[in-house]
Amino acid sequence: MTNTALRFENLVKCYDKKKTVLQGLSLHIAKGEFFGLVGMNGAGKTTLIKCLLDFCAADSGTIEIFGISNRLTQARAPLAFLPERFMPPYYLTGMDFLKYMLKLQAMPYDGAEVEALLQGLDLEAAALTRPVRSYSKGMTQKLGLAACFLARKDLYVLDEPMSGLDPKARALLKARLQDLRTRGCTLFFSSHALADVEEICDRMAVLHEGQLRFVGSPDECRRRYEADTLEQAYMRCIA
Repeated sequence: MTNTALRFENLVKCYDKKKTVLQGLSLHIAKGEFFGLVGMNGAGKTTLIKCLLDFCAADSGTIEIFGISNRLTQARAPLAFLPERFMPPYYLTGMDFLKYMLKLQAMPYDGAEVEALLQGLDLEAAALTRPVRSYSKGMTQKLGLAACFLARKDLYVLDEPMSGLDPKARALLKARLQDLRTRGCTLFFSSHALADVEEICDRMAVLHEGQLRFVGSPDECRRRYEADTLEQAYMRCIA
């Protein structure tokens, strides 16, 4: 069994002849590692995640998930994914959505487990009986996170997981993520919030104009760029 959760090798992705989004990107993420991907809008973060999940094909290079090519369906079985713009079917209730997601994975719906998880994300259980079209952005985000955590996967791929969450919900989510760490799960997430990356991640990568400008711990990033804060280090990194 490989000790590498994710392996990107020489990944190239072009959307047209004039725009190369990913330029020969290589990155290895270990099992049990919490890894953050940061970069400006348009840097290629979401494209990288789409390539990982085989939502779009890379022009060249390879991706492996726990040693298996990402092009194979079974490679994606150990992971849960939450997109940046999570939009569940508006006509379903929260409960309907969670039941449907669990059914797809042949998992039972445990009402007590669901209620406890929602409480841990600061979402009232009563919201489950309402259609998701009535949800706020934060409530919708919590529902998506709940669906991911209920799946009990080994790898969590989250694109801007803090989006729409208030300070209390952010703190609760961070506590939930630490629970996943104690279980040996792997986390790969993108974020614009450098403070969250610094608090949560073992390592991080700065993706800028389709290239990795830095890979290492947040502390290493500050030291390399002789900065007092991670924000200052990031700005010097992409300069």
